[in-house]
Amino acid sequence: MKIATYKDGSRDGQLVVVSRDLSTAHYATGIANTLQQALDDWNFIAPQLQDLYVTLNHGKARHSFNFDPRLCAAPLPRAFQWADGSAFINHVELVRRARGAEVPASFYTDPLMYQGGSDDLLGACDPVVVPSEAMGIDFEAEIAVVTGDVPMGADADAALAGVRLLMLANDVSLRNLIPNELAKGFGFFQSKPATAFSPVAVTPDELGDAWQGGRVHLTVQSTWNGRKVGMCDAGPDMTFHFGQLIAHICKTRRVRAGSIVGSGTVSNPGFEQDGRMEWPKGYSCIAEKRAIETIQDGAPKTEYMQFGDTIRIEMKGKDGQSIFGAIDQEIAPLNAG
Repeated sequence: MKIATYKDGSRDGQLVVVSRDLSTAHYATGIANTLQQALDDWNFIAPQLQDLYVTLNHGKARHSFNFDPRLCAAPLPRAFQWADGSAFINHVELVRRARGAEVPASFYTDPLMYQGGSDDLLGACDPVVVPSEAMGIDFEAEIAVVTGDVPMGADADAALAGVRLLMLANDVSLRNLIPNELAKGFGFFQSKPATAFSPVAVTPDELGDAWQGGRVHLTVQSTWNGRKVGMCDAGPDMTFHFGQLIAHICKTRRVRAGSIVGSGTVSNPGFEQDGRMEWPKGYSCIAEKRAIETIQDGAPKTEYMQFGDTIRIEMKGKDGQSIFGAIDQEIAPLNAG
């Protein structure tokens, strides 16, 4: 099934069920008011939401309405946890290679992960508000999952069974703030503002055979200022699958229902052509494009985002239809309006 959260003036919004083709929706009133409520009692509530979903897809829901992603908050407008991995090691390899650094061997066996802010998550069409262009504004196209309860010590298979929903994410980075923050030895903080998520979250079965081994074997499309810059495969090059990422958290703590876990920037390796490295599938963040330029030509030339820039992130199924709806955002100054 597909679900979303409509803005209603409250902090947690109103849960809606969305049709498979994203054309219509129906409030889940009487079943669950919010997504967190549904996640807290998933085994009881999910079948009721599924029944409404079937009715909606058959065109028999009495009070359905046209679905509008612009009215959506993030599926979870605030979450108990937002933990973002860096599961595509090719991304790490590129960025480090561009600055002449080696990738530690442990990075291939132990996932990278940081704890992001989860008290204020953005809807798919909300602006990305940044105090200054000088901070180095970058988008990051990712996949994320929403979990149920997963016990401490769960292995990767058990952790994977805790995945309830999948979404797309734009994990905005302020690149020029990162070096000083990491130099302190305590990780990201101000360099990671609010993350945005796709208008719709979907249960794994909606992906069919594209959901295999904890990976989504489909293409993440990134369009910057109307120009498609990334057509990156999300499946084969994901070094750590979602079960492994969740199990990484579970080494020392329980993961509770309503936690969001991100994949990190979706990234594919390049290949050598006529003595030069090429990356035909493009990029899912500007930092990677700048790394590619440095590797190819010795220096980056692509600038980071400016106020008024737009970014669109989307994933389509094998039938060509959008699965999650699109993240479609504009970069805006703090004092706009």
